[in-house]
Amino acid sequence: MIAAKNIHYPQLFSQGKIGNLVLRNRIVMAAMGSEFANDDGSIGERLMDYYEARAAGGVGLIVLETSSVSWPKGAAMPNMIGFSSDAYLPALTELTDRVHRHGCKIAAQLNHSGKVAQEDTAAGRPMLVPSVPHRKKGDMFDSLTQLEIANFVRAAGPDGKGPQYKVMDKADIEWAIAKFVAAARRTVAAGFDAIELHCGHGYLISSFLSPYSNRRDDEYGGDVNNRARFLLELIAAIKAEIGRDFPIICRLDAHEYRLEGGIRINDTVEVAKLLEAAGCHAIDVSAYADVSIGVAFTEGPLVHTPGGYIEFATALKAAVSIPVIAVGRIEAAVAERHIAAGDFDFVAMGRKLLADPELPNKLLAGREDTVRPCIYCYVCVSQIFINQPMLCAVNPGTGREAELGQIVATKAARRILVVGGGPAGMEAARVLSLRGHKVSLWERDKVLGGTARVAALAYEPNGRIVSYLKNALAELPLNIELGKSANSENINAAGFDTVILATGARRRAPDIAGKQLSHVLDGEELRDMLFAGNARGKLKWHQRLLTRLSGALGLSRNIDLMRKLSHVYMPLGKRVCIIGGGLVGLEVAELLAERGRQVTVLEAGRDLGAELSVVRRWRVLHQLREHGVVLHRNAAVREITADRVVFTQGEREAHIVADNVIIAVGAEPDSDLRQQFASLKVDLHSIGDSAEIGYIEGAIRSARELAVRL
Repeated sequence: MIAAKNIHYPQLFSQGKIGNLVLRNRIVMAAMGSEFANDDGSIGERLMDYYEARAAGGVGLIVLETSSVSWPKGAAMPNMIGFSSDAYLPALTELTDRVHRHGCKIAAQLNHSGKVAQEDTAAGRPMLVPSVPHRKKGDMFDSLTQLEIANFVRAAGPDGKGPQYKVMDKADIEWAIAKFVAAARRTVAAGFDAIELHCGHGYLISSFLSPYSNRRDDEYGGDVNNRARFLLELIAAIKAEIGRDFPIICRLDAHEYRLEGGIRINDTVEVAKLLEAAGCHAIDVSAYADVSIGVAFTEGPLVHTPGGYIEFATALKAAVSIPVIAVGRIEAAVAERHIAAGDFDFVAMGRKLLADPELPNKLLAGREDTVRPCIYCYVCVSQIFINQPMLCAVNPGTGREAELGQIVATKAARRILVVGGGPAGMEAARVLSLRGHKVSLWERDKVLGGTARVAALAYEPNGRIVSYLKNALAELPLNIELGKSANSENINAAGFDTVILATGARRRAPDIAGKQLSHVLDGEELRDMLFAGNARGKLKWHQRLLTRLSGALGLSRNIDLMRKLSHVYMPLGKRVCIIGGGLVGLEVAELLAERGRQVTVLEAGRDLGAELSVVRRWRVLHQLREHGVVLHRNAAVREITADRVVFTQGEREAHIVADNVIIAVGAEPDSDLRQQFASLKVDLHSIGDSAEIGYIEGAIRSARELAVRL
């Protein structure tokens, strides 16, 4: 290896080779569906800007999102890139040119979606499969909201009968191979540097490889050699068309979770050996799962456990001599260590590069503390489930690079006050200061973060964006005043010409009999109790003493420490009833259940966690049930008494015995200050939850949208 000058990551920033392709470093951008392509399968400016930003950000290789060799046939999503016609070549060529000008290489990921080609079903076409898929009833739809279910209606097809299948005969196999070969020829013509064949995630090739989905009794089914025959014939045909030396990468599933008789690592090792013998130049290691079960999607292909697939990559690296690409929430330091140990050769990053396309450049420059973190909220991939363009909760510029991705210096600096130090206020202050405005940020609490600090107690990654924003502000020439509230007098005295209100949501508990009782807390009181020891008289003297002591010692300012201490002590009883099953209610339930509380959630409507992204919701609900949390939908609360909560479900009346009750409903935009300041002679704006309830994603997006145009 040629070591880079960077002393922190010399292996990660050494040159790497895939066949005869030389890459400037070992960081690969993993293929991720975006829905940014045009309706006809072509690439437009939006998609080009998105990939060019990651190329300029310093990755060694971009793997293009999965693309259809036979578009529109075999496409998995409405706006999928097509490689099925020479008409696509001009735009594809422009894309490779724009990536290459930044010293980055790019591979085309070629695919036929097989049994998950929902566009075939939507159009009334049968989906091509090696064998008719098993029919299984899962729980995926149980946790979808009514609005989300409406987006899945097209999956039933034009006749409403659902997917139809065509078991492939020899002619179908030859047709599919011909489509891959023609797409490979276009890949070379458009200037791509490599081809990645998607042989995983339930798509056509993986359906042949999997003993679970391939139950054929001809030469394409049975043992691993026969199940790999389609793929090996495909590779041979591609090489005959474009030459043996053009780099070919194969993305393989190393494991199929929750599928009895599915792919296991031993199968994948044997396939990898066959691929190496066939002239494949690298293996990209992934995994799959029974996606009829919602939580399974966070086991494969989108692993939730950090470094969850490293053992698979290590096993494959021990079996073949060609390079192995590892993926799956692998941090830079972990990748550095494993590359040095010879466990794999490259690390693929996906969500991290959505959050910060400049991640490689920042690592190389020794500025790791400036990397905008992924908070693993699954907003990005959840968009794809509902056929919407991908977005990133912490980076509004993802997919909007031309509009929001560039921070351009202002031509007329303003004196701007940002009121509120939550994610919206901090992001607005950060961008405005970078643009050259004279910015002050006033926060009434003694610490930045707002309600995101409570969210960070429940889910650690939420705290990363708070830390990132605080660190970013500390490096900028702006004035931050903590413990300071805004009013008309001090705004006028300071002479601001623009005021941005980022005061978050106002939480007013609905009119429930008994809500004034001492063991009942609303959202504001819960936050005050945890961080200030002040819950409007609803704490006992020793509880106030302990929480105030925590504040005096500065413990409550450290979220990571608070998260650990809250496992030891929290001033709540054993049995807790949470009224409200939205995002806040479920995250509080998760927080308390993990700290040994017996939790019941009462949700008045049908939908639980409607504000959570689809995939995150699947995981949260699964974890809550694993912790024994009881979830009641359509539960109308009638009364809170000294030891119970009385509610009805339809005609049935029931009650929950509770030591504490937390009311997690009633959030609405905080417009109080806007009304107070309406008469001020300033340019007045509201962002974040003070304008519209949108939580972290909505807060940061609205802040960026305003800050780039002022």
